[in-house]
Amino acid sequence: MDTQPFIKMHGIGNDFVVIDARQQGLTFSRDHVRAISDRHTGIGCDQLLIIEKPCDEHADIFMRIYNTDGSESEACGNGTRCVASLIMAQNNAAHCIIETLAGLLDCEIAENGLVSVDMGPANLDWRDMPLSKAMDTLHLGIDSGPLQDPVGVNMGNPHAVFFVADAQAVDLTVHGPICEQHKLFPARANIGVARIISEDEIRLRVWERGVGETLACGSGACAAVVAASRRGLINRKASVHLIGGTLIVEWMPDNHVMMSGPVTTSFSGVIDPALLA
Repeated sequence: MDTQPFIKMHGIGNDFVVIDARQQGLTFSRDHVRAISDRHTGIGCDQLLIIEKPCDEHADIFMRIYNTDGSESEACGNGTRCVASLIMAQNNAAHCIIETLAGLLDCEIAENGLVSVDMGPANLDWRDMPLSKAMDTLHLGIDSGPLQDPVGVNMGNPHAVFFVADAQAVDLTVHGPICEQHKLFPARANIGVARIISEDEIRLRVWERGVGETLACGSGACAAVVAASRRGLINRKASVHLIGGTLIVEWMPDNHVMMSGPVTTSFSGVIDPALLA
């Protein structure tokens, strides 16, 4: 691979290395992804995002998502917003459609310069999570220490949302991996730990499968609002306060989930081929 340009971006601290591969048609092995994602010897990121030519004629681009362990993810809300901001700027447009493994995602410029994405429908059936056995996703009935009886929501990727009195008191380095790899989740799951502040505010931490705890997780914020609303704990629109900042999430009457927040470009550069040797 020749010297490869990249852009480093983040959505309230959820950070990404973005590579435009529409011209070269690049491929990345698990080792390549790990090398780029490493925060000590690489560039460092929560996910590596590859912009490719779309397969669907209605989409502007296809976005491929890699976790830091080299595994591929179906959806990434903050990553979608970051890439959408790039594509809209390139096209001098206020709207674009991003194709992912989870489907087509509509994105647009919102008020105050925020970027919004329609994350698609909240999938609530046990087969959609997926779970290893049939059950009501409103009460999954699993536990690990202070984490008890989560709600299951698939937002293009699987989430289990636990409600606790104090999200900061939970040791996610211990309980995150245990819950992520629970036998109930054959594809693993992202683990959310949420505290209800009011009927329209949530405090949230997320342990992302294949990554670990991140400063923010867009799909996790969407899952938390859906889960809390299903339990009757909040309204269908709420501010979700994560470590890195706040996202606005609304579970719409048509079951789609809208998520809005800021996008920041940190820097751009080139990847030395030696990093991937």
